[in-house]
Amino acid sequence: MWQELRDELAPKGFELVTVGLDTLGAEGCAHFIEATSQSHPALLDTHHLLASRFGVINIPSAFWVNEEGDIVRPPEPAPAPPVERTPGPRPGGPVPERFRLMAREAKKIPNDAAEYHQALRDWVENGQGSPFALSPNEVLERSRPRSTSVATGHAHFELASHLEVNGDHEGAVAHFREAHRLVPDSWTFRRQAWSLEGGAEGPFARFWQGPSENDPDAWPYESGWLEDVRSVGPENYNPKFKP
Repeated sequence: MWQELRDELAPKGFELVTVGLDTLGAEGCAHFIEATSQSHPALLDTHHLLASRFGVINIPSAFWVNEEGDIVRPPEPAPAPPVERTPGPRPGGPVPERFRLMAREAKKIPNDAAEYHQALRDWVENGQGSPFALSPNEVLERSRPRSTSVATGHAHFELASHLEVNGDHEGAVAHFREAHRLVPDSWTFRRQAWSLEGGAEGPFARFWQGPSENDPDAWPYESGWLEDVRSVGPENYNPKFKP
């Protein structure tokens, strides 16, 4: 869907750059990039620098950059373009109950796709004359302030990523946990750590499992996606689009 959007708007001077926030780098992202045959730049961010430098806390998020290299909208939820598609065949085999529950919660998350993409197209057409292109002062006002606690949490996450890449998974978990505690609103930090709990099955294999009462030692975190979304409420998973 993003590739289709890029192809539609590229003749008007628009370029789309996707960035995969994944500690595993190419191992975690390459199959997605290859499957979609992307013609736009596709970058890898193994240490989540977009989170550190720009305040990305969930995916998909996006920020708008004009021809002069100035940010005219800071990072905000960027739902995929709304498109009409014919449902394809479902994969065979039983669907795990936890996955069903996660899908049920995901359907409750508000979707501002139509409003967001109407604003994006207006900006592509009108540039800085668009009411959705913010002034530098407005961009600063909407950018996330960082406390000492949050800055320390980002440092723990970067260290955790470094340890994971270098094969010290147990050491990484301790710092991932601390990053989660210090930056509680970052879904990217939590999702990254959860996705690495695959064991012999490989990355992401246990993301759909999360904590288990039958085997509490198999999951090193206090919660998973399902528990946390239920805790905050699906309606609070992403902030509402703000024109």
